[in-house]
Amino acid sequence: MNLQLIGVNHRSAPLEVRERFAIPESRLPEAVQRLLRYPGVEEGMIVSTCNRVELLVRATNGSVDLRDFVGEYFKVDPKEYEKYLYDLKQNDAIRHLFRVTASLDSMVVGEPQILGQVKEAYAVARAVGAVNSQLDALVSRAFAVAKKVRNETAVGSSAVSVASVAVDLAKKIFGSLAGKHVYLVGAGKMSELAARHLLANGAASIFVANRTYERAEKLAAKFQGQALHFEELYDTADRADIIITSTGAPVAIFKREHGERFMARRKNRPMFFIDIAVPRDCDPELNKIDGLFVYDIDDLQQVVATHVADRKREAQHAEEIIALEVQRFTERLQTLDVVPTIVSLQEHLETIRQAEIDRQRGRLGQLSTEQEMAIEAMTRGIVNKIMHTPITTLKSAAREAEATTVVEIIRRLFNLQQKASRGEQPGDKAEAAAGNGVKH
Repeated sequence: MNLQLIGVNHRSAPLEVRERFAIPESRLPEAVQRLLRYPGVEEGMIVSTCNRVELLVRATNGSVDLRDFVGEYFKVDPKEYEKYLYDLKQNDAIRHLFRVTASLDSMVVGEPQILGQVKEAYAVARAVGAVNSQLDALVSRAFAVAKKVRNETAVGSSAVSVASVAVDLAKKIFGSLAGKHVYLVGAGKMSELAARHLLANGAASIFVANRTYERAEKLAAKFQGQALHFEELYDTADRADIIITSTGAPVAIFKREHGERFMARRKNRPMFFIDIAVPRDCDPELNKIDGLFVYDIDDLQQVVATHVADRKREAQHAEEIIALEVQRFTERLQTLDVVPTIVSLQEHLETIRQAEIDRQRGRLGQLSTEQEMAIEAMTRGIVNKIMHTPITTLKSAAREAEATTVVEIIRRLFNLQQKASRGEQPGDKAEAAAGNGVKH
């Protein structure tokens, strides 16, 4: 399996760079379809969140220059962003996917949202036909590993999310949220999580505005809040002490002129924006207005740091689980690489066995049931003994660099057809051959 992963995340790139690569949820299916059509890409999926944009592909043969795809799709010069991109292959790509899905690569280690986000990316890729058997096996294993990490470590205990960290920041700003009015701009999952944390910490009321008013109504009803039409946003935002915004808009929706208008209506009472959107919903110019403060997703890093020490030991345990799971998955892949040859060898020798029995029947005359069974057992035993050494050699070589050479030698020795060496998907017989399908 030729795996590659390219991307940017909160560790490799600042927010202004991640904004450039963000893919709105509505455009994700089209982006995955474009990726699948790119020369050399056999399967693929894209994960796009506020903290990362990553492309994972299985290449047909060799490697694919995904930097060219990045340049074409995002209309950027890859050289300009080279220092922010990471490009991982094979085991490194597998390990990265496992770590991301298990929330070990998150801004907030142990946060539960990333697993759901990867599952959504996987569902989109499957829906457009971009994920088939091999990538499906990898991503499914990643989900199982994430579950194992959560069950066997305390890395997710007292789980926090970007939304909860944003609320922690609001508490630091105000000292207390009691009696504060909050405005949620955007009715997505992140906004709902923020609302839960805010109410739990004493917020007096919640306003919700969303481009789809029905979604705003639904979210507001959950928390006895008030839904507002998105068109009313600039006329009503000044009612709030805290605005948490996460809309997915391609450009900033709050600009300096809006902030000046809000502060005039509030008679200069402080107003705080917590912008957890990528691209940002708030123009950085807002910070230049007296009494108005803006915190974006990267500013949350400071709050996140307080959680790191408590989770370091559990995270180390989780890393050990990841390392073992990567090794196991890689070994399974390597074994499956030789399975087509094992299956071809089994079928080839079985054909010879059956042909020889049929050829000798005329000479042997009428045989009793016991004699038929004896011939069957004897010939199968001979074939199994012949197969034992080459199959054992293939399985051992699968874990070494010499696997390709050993496969080629055995195929030539037994004059096996070439069709099984061209990456066919192993079926039931192949899986049996990789395990205990051959009796010795």
